Amino acid sequence: MVVLKVPLTLPAVVICALLFDLVETVPPFDPYKVLGVTKSASQAEIKKVYKRLAKEWHPDKNKNPEAEDMFIKITKSYEILSSEEKRSNYDRYGQTDDTQTYGHHGHHPFHDHFYFDESFFHFPFNAKDGRDFADSKYMLHFNQYVNDIVPDSFKRPYLIKITSDWCFSCIHIEPVWKESVQELEPLGVGIGVVDVGYERRLANHLGAHRTPSILGVINGKVTFFHYAVVRQHLRQFVEDLLPQRLVEKVTDRNNHQFLNSWHEINKPNVLLFDQVAIVPLLYKLTAFAYKDYVQFGYVDQGLTETVNLLKQFNINTYAPTMLVFKENTDKPADIIQAKGMKKTIIDEFISNNKFLLAPRLVNQKVFDEICPVKQFHRRRKYCVLLITGEEESFVTGNKAFLSLASTNTNEVLRFAYVYQRQQQPLCDTLLRNRDSTPPQVVILERRNGAGKALYKPVLSGWNGSEEDKHRLLEELQRLQKDPSILNHDAILPELNNEFASMFLIRWVFAACDYLTEIIDDLLHNNWREMMPLLSLIFSALFILFGTVVIQAFSDSSEEKPAKPKPKDASKTENGSPNNTSTSSRPPKKSFVEVTELTDITYMSNLVKLRPGHINVVLVLTDATKNILLSKFAKEVYSFTGCLTLHFSFLNVDKHSAWMDSLLEFVQDAMQIDADEDESGNRKVDYTGYVLALNGHKRYLCLFKPVYTGEDPDKSEEEGAAPGARSRSSSREEHQHQSRKGTTRLRSTTLQIHHKLDRLGLWTERLLEGTLPRYYIPAWPGLDKITVSKT
Repeated sequence: MVVLKVPLTLPAVVICALLFDLVETVPPFDPYKVLGVTKSASQAEIKKVYKRLAKEWHPDKNKNPEAEDMFIKITKSYEILSSEEKRSNYDRYGQTDDTQTYGHHGHHPFHDHFYFDESFFHFPFNAKDGRDFADSKYMLHFNQYVNDIVPDSFKRPYLIKITSDWCFSCIHIEPVWKESVQELEPLGVGIGVVDVGYERRLANHLGAHRTPSILGVINGKVTFFHYAVVRQHLRQFVEDLLPQRLVEKVTDRNNHQFLNSWHEINKPNVLLFDQVAIVPLLYKLTAFAYKDYVQFGYVDQGLTETVNLLKQFNINTYAPTMLVFKENTDKPADIIQAKGMKKTIIDEFISNNKFLLAPRLVNQKVFDEICPVKQFHRRRKYCVLLITGEEESFVTGNKAFLSLASTNTNEVLRFAYVYQRQQQPLCDTLLRNRDSTPPQVVILERRNGAGKALYKPVLSGWNGSEEDKHRLLEELQRLQKDPSILNHDAILPELNNEFASMFLIRWVFAACDYLTEIIDDLLHNNWREMMPLLSLIFSALFILFGTVVIQAFSDSSEEKPAKPKPKDASKTENGSPNNTSTSSRPPKKSFVEVTELTDITYMSNLVKLRPGHINVVLVLTDATKNILLSKFAKEVYSFTGCLTLHFSFLNVDKHSAWMDSLLEFVQDAMQIDADEDESGNRKVDYTGYVLALNGHKRYLCLFKPVYTGEDPDKSEEEGAAPGARSRSSSREEHQHQSRKGTTRLRSTTLQIHHKLDRLGLWTERLLEGTLPRYYIPAWPGLDKITVSKT
């Protein structure tokens, strides 16, 4: 074996010696010395020292050249000492790296002194897994905010904190935020936390461009908190978010006016008796949550103007007392009294007394809650409805109906009344082909959400006599034994909102809120949020100024071009100079592009449809194609500006098997009426159905046609004169038969035409996202064509 000996040159020897000396002379890394704590220091002491040193040596605040290296060492030291496992390994073996093997603590590789590992990019004292306060359960993401928080903000205000992992100022507000959350959340305030590092999209949507920030959300509107982060300021900020006059101060002077307002506002009245001068925040939040159902009042027991109220209702002054009044203002319908009023107790108390004994149907929301749709046999509700008027002549009958409702203890029966003049469409539907003069009593049961109901008129000319009461009670007893006595059916129209404010008033209120928000942003120098608005204002001023200048310098003596004469119309259409003023403009789109859904277009129009896009498909047959397409185009024309909606039609004569397989997933959620043919097979008429298909998320929304037109045959048959028929001419007999066939065809055509009457409202709900969605595991194939049987 030959061994080659290569002598080391002097430079090589020097370099090796320097490297060896460098490795050996580097002092060992000691996290205790870096933080300046002893080995017996507690976790609280280590954390306190770390926060102080991290703030002192942060490179953004400390301009010392060694600040960055020192900050890395401080972060690395805290990572080791804050973990019990890493701290124990270091104390026993001197380990400072998770990848180092035990027993080699005497050797320190060169790379151990570069601490650019994951701890450098992770801020322990404000990260998700190391916060002082458990913010993880309040973390919000964009879809959760849009789908859950915004709708819920119409019932309770939300307090949201904007933070990030590298936010030093967030350390100072954390204790105050923790105390405020512990105080406000039990009262009913919603809490949310947005981490900018993980939810930049949501932070931009809220307009939060700096951390930390605190904002409030109520009725879908965002308001920023601009004051010092103190617990009292945050509480006052939440109170300022709530609308004014949620709770009325009640004394001996206005108690009768307050309690007797139930008839006008159609709500029960709730009075809270307490000894504090200001209305408690818990009571204000409750009033905001139930503002659509109950009117709230507050009685200060310490005032001399409330002595008579305390004596009248025998109020105990040692504990808060809550009374609810309905139609009888002399005696409360329910009462609770407790020293510590909890939110759960108040919510249960208000929920059990949301309606009067016999409320008035003033909008569709009240109708849906008083007379809910039948879901199960045991949960069916019957609505005893009095159709009456507002005049003085109806007062006696209305009071008798109310007295009968006050004695009702059956949960299956619900009593309500309606003014015919305010809800004319509903009353005309229930009193069709009958004497439409109120007052009348009708018993009804709602069967589905599309408006179908079974009903029976019980008493015509209700006057509230003992005989009328006796007859009504007999009918109610028969109904509980035999529900089939409801032998009439109808499609009920949607109720008018009697309390809806005028458009001009809503516009004025919206403008005031917008101006208030602008002034608030200007006062607090929120220029970043104001830039889009300022850009819009300056653009409008520039356009206005430019228009004025152009008109001022234009030649006033220039005559207007003469209109083309009728004889020159052909030249104008062929592109003569007279048509230059209009030919430069693109023609206005006055049509709806509707494509047929076939096996060729099935993949592009449904299966591989882009995310966020929806295909609205009309189901038709060969016989109804022209009629339904014309009606469909009129109903959806106003929605053609939405780029995410596509319109198609499906011929059910060719693809009925596809419709059957698709709607199998909807059978359990919606009642689809089916007929049986002569062979006993289930057959469904899908003509006029409309499907909103989301190919990416695999769900559909279903529109079922509802016929709302009138009988078209009456005017045709009743309008014929007796002498119109020919006596002897066969030609006139043939014309009569032809005219009769045309009338029958026109009747069928009109009924098909009215199948899409409510499609416009359905499309609006589709864009709002309020329609029920039925998810499909996989889209069925469209390659099978159903052969029509002749």
